[in-house]
Amino acid sequence: MAGSSQLIQIELGPPVRQAKPSWLRAKAPVGDNFHELKKLARGLGLHTVCESAQCPNIGECWNHKTATFMLLGDICTRRCGFCAVPKGRPEAIDLDEPRRVAEAVATLGLKHAVVTSVNRDDDNVGGAKIFAETIRLIREMTPGCWVEVLIPDFQGLEEPLKIVLDAKPDVLNHNTETVPRLYRAVRSGARYQRTLDLLENAKKLSPGMVTKSGVMVGIGESTEELIEVFRDLGQRGVDILTVGQYLRPSKDHLPMTRYYAPEEFVHLKQEALKFGFRHVESGPLVRSSYHAHEQAEATRPASVI
Repeated sequence: MAGSSQLIQIELGPPVRQAKPSWLRAKAPVGDNFHELKKLARGLGLHTVCESAQCPNIGECWNHKTATFMLLGDICTRRCGFCAVPKGRPEAIDLDEPRRVAEAVATLGLKHAVVTSVNRDDDNVGGAKIFAETIRLIREMTPGCWVEVLIPDFQGLEEPLKIVLDAKPDVLNHNTETVPRLYRAVRSGARYQRTLDLLENAKKLSPGMVTKSGVMVGIGESTEELIEVFRDLGQRGVDILTVGQYLRPSKDHLPMTRYYAPEEFVHLKQEALKFGFRHVESGPLVRSSYHAHEQAEATRPASVI
């Protein structure tokens, strides 16, 4: 491929040509917490997925003292058609990164830290060890902080998954993203069954672990296909589900086929709850970590709330 920013153009449906609806206009990020976190992340050489993925909720989440840190650099080894994170050949894994993330969490007094990463198909075990060390150091420096991890699929390998689970995160998230029919275009290098297996194995390897997954809408799927995904995730004991609108990061990414109206998100939530999820967050601006602190409170034991 000629350049790292170029992605395969696949028309999943007619691209949407209407103006962005009012319900998709997030507030501009402001507030002391927002500016403090941005300054601290720069000073420590950290990456936040809030910025790298151009999340519309960055101001709201950061002001709620919830932030999502991205481990293992800011270059991904995969070329997913929906994602704004840069693609290419990553640098060597930074062994000091967990300390810097934990230091940022402690300095900001975060109540809920979400830790994710780019895909590092070049070293799945090494990447998992960085996740585990980050969890341990956050717990050491900020004992009251709830730690959620949003992990890659580790190419279906069990060893990296066990390494992360052994560090005992409070929530283990792995996003499904889309329906099986669209996987090849949307999630380069991923497999739908591999995602289901990972979420199922997390429960087997760590009984009691709170698991979570998320899907995007507006990329060419049907409601019937979405409900089938909800059923598959529910059958694997997933506790938390997020459903949000796909927004095309640039013309080099997959086209958006339509905007879902707020009432459609309400309907999807009602359908999803039929499959046993303990919490469903469904709305136009919902992203994987949106209201993560509220999702966690809905699933933790009453004795720790």
